Amino acid sequence: MTTTPALETRHPVDFEPSWLGQQTYLSRRRPMKIDAAVVLSVTICLLTLIPSRLVLPGLTGLGRPAMVLAIMTVAWWILVKLSPRLVMRGRQPIRWIALLLLVDMLVSYAVGYGRGLTMMEANSADRWMLQAAAMCGLMLLASDGISNWERLKAVLKAFVWCAAFMAVVGVLQSFLALDITTYFVIPGLREGAEAADIVARGGGIRVASTATHYIEFSVVMALALPFGIHFAAFAPTSKARQTYWALAGLIAIAIPLTISRTGIICAVLAMLVVASVWTWRLRYNLFVIALVFGAVLAGTKPSLVGTLLWMFTGASEDPSITSRTDRYQMVLDFFVQRPWFGRGTGTWVWPQYQYLDNQWFATALENGIVGVAALASLHICAIVLVAVAWRRSKTAADRHLAAALMSTQITAIAASATFDSLSFTTYVVLIAILVGLCGAVWRLTHPERLVRTASVSVGKI
Repeated sequence: MTTTPALETRHPVDFEPSWLGQQTYLSRRRPMKIDAAVVLSVTICLLTLIPSRLVLPGLTGLGRPAMVLAIMTVAWWILVKLSPRLVMRGRQPIRWIALLLLVDMLVSYAVGYGRGLTMMEANSADRWMLQAAAMCGLMLLASDGISNWERLKAVLKAFVWCAAFMAVVGVLQSFLALDITTYFVIPGLREGAEAADIVARGGGIRVASTATHYIEFSVVMALALPFGIHFAAFAPTSKARQTYWALAGLIAIAIPLTISRTGIICAVLAMLVVASVWTWRLRYNLFVIALVFGAVLAGTKPSLVGTLLWMFTGASEDPSITSRTDRYQMVLDFFVQRPWFGRGTGTWVWPQYQYLDNQWFATALENGIVGVAALASLHICAIVLVAVAWRRSKTAADRHLAAALMSTQITAIAASATFDSLSFTTYVVLIAILVGLCGAVWRLTHPERLVRTASVSVGKI
């Protein structure tokens, strides 16, 4: 008996009856108009389709529509947990990691106020605590709220489409040497910050698309690329495969246009992780495509290729590298003053202090050793959870999706060593959602039905 292409995309576990109450069972594919997947997808759309400089009137960078919605997810998750009829059953390690991160930031926040803060530091600390709440809300909503595989894939497909939109904007900025996002006008929003300038670097032009910075844009593209390849490789129809290969191609093209060393490193790391589950045929095909793409880029923009090569071969002479290394002694001098809980969450703020271009250093100064351990634990826990899901998976598609999610955490660890990642809201929202999805695939592959289905408690019928 053969199955239709439409059914091939539906995970068989999604049809497993989920216990809701006494003598009451229902499939996890039960229809819902607004669920966690819808909220997460809308958040991604608001985050990527609207330029980062546009905020709600009277607010700062946290006034981006996506950030406001992200902060509201905390209230949603808490209300669900407090309701006796909506308590989520089953274990979820992401809850403990989110709690650890939030407690550490709260302790360092108190430590900062204890030593005395300037007005600039105090305002920044308050913003960081709201951002921490948004991160926790998104992680918990994604890990606990995704009901089945189809809804999880819906969120990731939204991410791929939105990343492709960002890529198109970036390509247009590069070839037109014009920031077209300045023409994006959204009623009800105002200019909260200046758009990233279109600047020359070597033989190319750096672009940031709708993100805040060129590096942030490149990292977002590196995060999205494995999922574009995933949906292209496992699409049920020829038309869908062609569509997602085109989207993945757009995302890949945008990475070198940012002229960002970080983006290229992150993309290579992501590809190495997902390539571990590819067939040799797929590896060969993508290798050939990469060679052709490199040849076309060298033929159309030879100066850009030369700049990209120099960024690695001439790194020892690059001011962006030497300025980072010159700060090592300064970071050590400040760190030894308050090594355990740091100077206070969000208090290393420009222009009062220098840019560090290294989130691990910034976390060490603001949150101390405990903060670095909490941030590292966040990514390590997500990697472990998705590795367990990878081992439990029974199909090539599930294993590839797990590998793609794992690549995002390895990418995040590397990216945080090259720029102040948690200072950029597009990155913050996306990485929080992706951490939560790592917890979701761990739950959806769990051998115990009570954990896997994560059904709600409705009491006696």
